[in-house]
Amino acid sequence: MKVIVTAIPGVLIIEPKRFGDARGFFMETYEFERYAGAGVKRPFVQDNLSRSAHGVLRGLHLQNPGPQGKLVTVFRGRVLDVAVDVRRRSPTFAKHVAVELDDETRRQLWVPRGFAHGFIVLSDTADLFYKCDAPYSPKDEIAVRWDDPTLNIDWKIAQPRLSVRDAAAPVLAEITHLPYYDAADL
Repeated sequence: MKVIVTAIPGVLIIEPKRFGDARGFFMETYEFERYAGAGVKRPFVQDNLSRSAHGVLRGLHLQNPGPQGKLVTVFRGRVLDVAVDVRRRSPTFAKHVAVELDDETRRQLWVPRGFAHGFIVLSDTADLFYKCDAPYSPKDEIAVRWDDPTLNIDWKIAQPRLSVRDAAAPVLAEITHLPYYDAADL
């Protein structure tokens, strides 16, 4: 696999090897030792699958306390996937990485603990699969406003379809219970 280091330490773009012929293809989407060697070291405890229609934006979400790291893959369709550093005292606080993930390249995005995560569907529909290194905890969930001007995220779609909760989420500056930067979490 190929690992692409991004401008934010710990956030990785991973390109698994694909082996294909006229019949189709085969690829490993995860193997513990290989991913641990790339920096994805915690064991995964939960898998999630999300299907969304064109223009649906889900996020930006994180958990604190009880943070989750996420390995994101698109099984069908195309999305713009975004990881935002929301760790107080981080040298890259409020910066983000945005990458297109699709069912052709099968790229993955590793979103470490302490990052808000969100995506918008650019194709007719998309199936987004992600492995989590901690279980979902509703009491710990935080939503950050998707169009917070301090984040300066180009979502590629001007009028996304949002849940009521995501549409009403506060901007980053209004959230008082954000995680703190700890290099050991990468």
